[in-house]
Amino acid sequence: MGFVARTLITAIAFLVAQALIPGIAIRGWGWLIIAAVVFGLVNAFIRPVIFLLSLPLTVLTLGLFTLVINAMMLGLTAWLIPGLEVRGFWAAFWGAVVIWIVSWIANSLVGDRG
Repeated sequence: MGFVARTLITAIAFLVAQALIPGIAIRGWGWLIIAAVVFGLVNAFIRPVIFLLSLPLTVLTLGLFTLVINAMMLGLTAWLIPGLEVRGFWAAFWGAVVIWIVSWIANSLVGDRG
């Protein structure tokens, strides 16, 4: 049940990002759910490797490079999903920030068990 709750939270975060960031577009509800699942998988499997490889840069920037990594993960998700469009680095950057904030708030309300 936790996976379903987190996927729905991520989908809602994508909708909020689409509404707030002009460079983000999702073409339909089906693509929204697929993008949320793929984004979760990218963050679960690829993000830790990228984070570990860029750890010196993250430490040097006092953690701010993590925002760039988050933008890269959103860009990678958009590259993998034809129904998700992210136009440029700044759209990915601010979209990742919005998705992180919405997900953080929703996950704190839902809790660890979903």
